[in-house]
Amino acid sequence: MTNNLSENSAPKTGVKKVVLAYSGGLDTSVILKWLQENYGCEVVTFTADLGQGEELEPAREKAKKLGVKEIFIEDLREEFVRDYVFPMFRANTVYEGVYLLGTSIARPLIAKRQIEIAKMVGADAVAHGATGKGNDQVRFELSYYANKPDIKIIAPWREWDLNSRTKLIDYAEKNQIPVAKDKRGEAPYSVDANLLHTSSEGKVLEDPSQAAPEYVYQRTVSPEEAPNTPTIIEIEFKNGDPIAIDGVKMKPHEILTKLNELGGANGIGRLDLVENRFVGMKSRGVYETPGGTILLVAHRAIESITLDREAAHLKDELMPKYASLIYNGFWFSPEREMLQALIDKSQENVEGTVTLKLYKGSASVVARKSPKSLYSEAHVTFEEDAVYDQKDAAGFIKLNALRLRIGGRLK
Repeated sequence: MTNNLSENSAPKTGVKKVVLAYSGGLDTSVILKWLQENYGCEVVTFTADLGQGEELEPAREKAKKLGVKEIFIEDLREEFVRDYVFPMFRANTVYEGVYLLGTSIARPLIAKRQIEIAKMVGADAVAHGATGKGNDQVRFELSYYANKPDIKIIAPWREWDLNSRTKLIDYAEKNQIPVAKDKRGEAPYSVDANLLHTSSEGKVLEDPSQAAPEYVYQRTVSPEEAPNTPTIIEIEFKNGDPIAIDGVKMKPHEILTKLNELGGANGIGRLDLVENRFVGMKSRGVYETPGGTILLVAHRAIESITLDREAAHLKDELMPKYASLIYNGFWFSPEREMLQALIDKSQENVEGTVTLKLYKGSASVVARKSPKSLYSEAHVTFEEDAVYDQKDAAGFIKLNALRLRIGGRLK
């Protein structure tokens, strides 16, 4: 096995320093060493804490052992939820009807910060560990180019010949790169996690006709094992964003963390999905988004009493486009920013509280109230009222029926 790009390729030149998006796992550790060997450049590592729930200091020690002098490990949880997750949820965003885009929304933040570090340390390239089959390569690279149009991008999975788990492990052992025991042999599935969700794909999950094993789920108990007593919570909103749970004000990342705990304990947020990747193939993924699932239900509930009908319907019409932009990696595109401005404008009066019942896999609305509610009990009452003349409905119906009546004469 050769460690270079291919049997006939020459060593890469022209890169002096590269910033690598580094998790400390097998793939990115191999990439780190491979970059040093094949590009002869200095490697700077960047590890983002997005709430994946893992200890990140081992990544620092691993990078040190591989000769890295500049190591960045940054807690981006608050920025992630405040500036990416919450703006996305203002649009009630779901891809293909169900997916809450937990992986998609994390990539632009990682890429943006990676470029900022590249500028800071004087790097002339950035690198990522996404494969040539998936969506993440597109998301990372579109975001890189949007933030630094002339940046050099290195995508090892599209260049090297280490195209199997066995070859990666052989390369790691040859270069004295520590390999976690659970990564020896064929891993059962691949996991990506952040504060919004966990994503599991591959191996035991590749056949969509087979049920996902229970051990795949990490953040949620099964609905059958969830408590027999419902959990009642109240979420307060301001300008479309949640600001408190049960009257306790919290920071954005604290709110999502709390909702994850509540949702996970009640078996909420599981999704088994076959989705359409941007690159053209279908893939099967198992996702857990407990806090996000609760938040989506609550946000739609508070909008139901605070948004004008046509504004709400327009948002619903635009949402699939907005979701596709995020899924496909166009977070920094002008069209996404235009849609965001419209969405944010719609949220000016979206405030109040929503009471929900969490029970065995479901989050259901119990009550909702707002100081800016458009709901008028005086108009909808079945009792006698003095604000609505029911006779007016006849003319309204006749005008709306006019084209149907004219057209009907031709049938």
